[in-house]
Amino acid sequence: MSAPELIRIVSRSSPMALAQVARVQAELEALHPGIRTEVVPVTTSGDRWMGDLARLGGKGAFTKEVDAALIAGEADLAVHCVKDVPADRPLPAGTTFAAFLSRDDIRDALVHPGGLRLDELPGGTRIGTSSVRRVAQLAASHPQLECVPMRGNANRRLEKLAAGEADALLLAVSGLERIERMDVISEVLSVEAMCPPIGAGILALQCREDDATTIDAVSGLGDPAAHREATAERMFLHVLQGHCNSPIAGFARSERSGDLSLRAKVFTPDGKRVLNAHEWAGPLDPATLGTSVAVALLRQGARELIDEISH
Repeated sequence: MSAPELIRIVSRSSPMALAQVARVQAELEALHPGIRTEVVPVTTSGDRWMGDLARLGGKGAFTKEVDAALIAGEADLAVHCVKDVPADRPLPAGTTFAAFLSRDDIRDALVHPGGLRLDELPGGTRIGTSSVRRVAQLAASHPQLECVPMRGNANRRLEKLAAGEADALLLAVSGLERIERMDVISEVLSVEAMCPPIGAGILALQCREDDATTIDAVSGLGDPAAHREATAERMFLHVLQGHCNSPIAGFARSERSGDLSLRAKVFTPDGKRVLNAHEWAGPLDPATLGTSVAVALLRQGARELIDEISH
């Protein structure tokens, strides 16, 4: 099947989201020389709202308007960060993931104007983040630090840091790389120090199920390892049925041998309880691995822990 002459790409209008689209455009051009793309920017309710995401229905606040434009036929392709796509419910009817791009860095970065590392920060240092995952892990590992709520895209958060609204930030390495601001990083945290969110570093390409031409054109951008990792992680989150106020973290890793592993954690918001699970599936079905790890955590009491958190 030949590639379409034009692919309209709907995306959030933030600098980071547009940088993600630029990557897709470049990879499409390399795969299908001469193909034309057009960006259809939208501002989502999650971008407009600076309060608690739970009041907007959680992470879906970042995808609802994008999904609507795709379903309405105003665009042919949507670019999503997998971590922003809710896994506790199916994709909107009539849509599908056509490809998962090769995974970027999944780690978190500390941004401190003085270049201090996390272990060097004095007590009372204000860390700007609204991530319950980061807050819980910092409470467990560095209880002397203070987390202050901070929303907005990475550029906006850096502006707030410069304005003195926080003393340091925690941001995704992949996001800073996409907006070419790796220069602000004072420390890249290991996954042991700060376990990443489900779906970190993976871009997903979403199409209408009946649009075989676009699906065929973009499917060649897919990375098999990222597909297996995303499938395991999203199934894990689906079975666990966590909400946006649930401090849940984890990541799958596909080895060159084909072996797949999934490490995951569930925390109380204060970090005082941490449930851990880590399993290997070999070259077996990723969805089965995700289910198995979720069940392991449910057996440890994850359901009760999650249900005790208001949302």
